[in-house]
Amino acid sequence: MPFFPYAVDRRWAPLFTLLGVTDTDGVQVSNGMMRATFGRVSVETPTDNIDHTEVTGPHRWYTAVGLRLSLRDDSITFGTNHNRGLSIAFVEPVPKVIGVRDHSTLWVSVADPDGLAAALRR
Repeated sequence: MPFFPYAVDRRWAPLFTLLGVTDTDGVQVSNGMMRATFGRVSVETPTDNIDHTEVTGPHRWYTAVGLRLSLRDDSITFGTNHNRGLSIAFVEPVPKVIGVRDHSTLWVSVADPDGLAAALRR
């Protein structure tokens, strides 16, 4: 059961405490499912629902750190740093975590985005 923890930028520790993010949060891939946790919120979907992934970064900190909803579309971010992460696009949107629409993309700032991308392709 591969687990991919977040790469946490400790400068933002007070924000992560407020959001309930701990060292046990990250992305788990097992038994054909992907589950991403970020404090009090989570996204879960079958790996068959993943259309494609893309390693991205660096980003502006104010667009990548925290629990964020894109202003341009329905994308959601579970961000613990602004340097690098993995964008995960879904075939069918996952149930909304914040906002009013379901999410078609999730960006996670895991420590090993390349490894997570490989685990999701299996």
